[in-house]
Amino acid sequence: MFVGRRSFIAGAAALAAAPALGAVSASGDTDVAIIGAGAAGIAAARKVAAAGRRFALIEASDHVGGRCITDTRTFGVPFDRGAHWVHLPDINPVARLGSRTGLEIYPAPPGQKLRIGKRNAREGEMEDYLATLVRASRAIQEAARGKADVACMQALPKDLGDWRSAVEFVLGPYAYGKNLDELSAMDFSRALERDTDAYCRQGYGALLAKLAADLPVQFGVAAQRILSLRNSVEIDTTRGRITARAVIMTASTGVLGAERIRFEPALPPRHRDAIGKLSLGAYEHVALELKGNPLQAQNDDLIFEKPAGPRTAALLANVSGSPLCMVEVAGKMARELSAQGEAAMVDFATGWLADLYGADIKKAVGKTVATNWSRDPFALGASSAAAPGGQGGRRTLMEPVRDRLFFAGEAVHETLWGTVGGAWESGERAADAALRLWGGAPGGTGAAAPSRTRRR
Repeated sequence: MFVGRRSFIAGAAALAAAPALGAVSASGDTDVAIIGAGAAGIAAARKVAAAGRRFALIEASDHVGGRCITDTRTFGVPFDRGAHWVHLPDINPVARLGSRTGLEIYPAPPGQKLRIGKRNAREGEMEDYLATLVRASRAIQEAARGKADVACMQALPKDLGDWRSAVEFVLGPYAYGKNLDELSAMDFSRALERDTDAYCRQGYGALLAKLAADLPVQFGVAAQRILSLRNSVEIDTTRGRITARAVIMTASTGVLGAERIRFEPALPPRHRDAIGKLSLGAYEHVALELKGNPLQAQNDDLIFEKPAGPRTAALLANVSGSPLCMVEVAGKMARELSAQGEAAMVDFATGWLADLYGADIKKAVGKTVATNWSRDPFALGASSAAAPGGQGGRRTLMEPVRDRLFFAGEAVHETLWGTVGGAWESGERAADAALRLWGGAPGGTGAAAPSRTRRR
């Protein structure tokens, strides 16, 4: 289903034989141990390899990509079970590298559509909706300029009228996986505006797998304990002990917050607090096969509704020109639905579509599948979103612990958090910092993205 062990045998064998990369077993000594083969781990491993240092790249699951994986078996077409949007392709390092892989990255259609009952919104209604979105977003940004951080919900204008439920969904759960009462206004305002997007026709996860294809990933090896010593770090894994001069930790804040990995000595209080306040939101795909385009939608149409309350979703129709449609559920509702199981998620998605397009839509539904990242043991959620007062935790996690433990991942980026590109950049930064243990500043710092207009 996913790109996993078998796909990496040839690449792993070739690299294992290269002296500069040595130490790829799940026990023994190496220069850098990299925990997790998602976007951050892949980026870090490529940096360390390019510097000629030995490394061990371990992955607890059976595939690369972390929360960005492509499934081609379920529907016979690429289905991104996690991240799907290639945000800011002009500056996204994964997109730039992707141009060399032979995979197709193409621009997402501009704009979005809105359903009001069983019809499309009229032009005036669409203008009113978009203007209300902009006004609400600016109010949150204005609140973020204050000395004290507040929840985004607290900053919303009171007079949003019957657009309130739509605005709350689009700005909170859909954008960041959390409801606005759980989300820091400062974190919201510091996110780079994701105003241009693209897709990979073969799947975003397939693109990451291509970029990892020459790395000797060790699958099914979970880190259990990190012991920091004076001049080294010992990593106890499910397959032995690795001793390294530096460790790059890319596990999600969900996994770290659940204490699936023990640290000895314990992490500093500031780091523990940061992990807790950067918990993961909930964002799930309910994928439906709808052959014959019964929705009469364009390829990659993004469709919202004007809901009467919080039980709403978004629709990405005809994904990359295929019969696959994804109903996106997020935030508190996604957590509640996913806890009820896949059947409940599919039932909601088909009922929601029937409310928008008529009951006959249910007859057109073929295969279905629903993700459940909140219960995935290797993720325990979707992407990080800071609680009020927690935005500074992102910079805290950029600080090394005892000069040998470096954090990376989508949570460890101040402006591109929640994105594959942000995770990649954080992995490069962590690798650069680790490589400084051997003296000198490595080339290509992977620094934060250049200044751009902030989100919305």
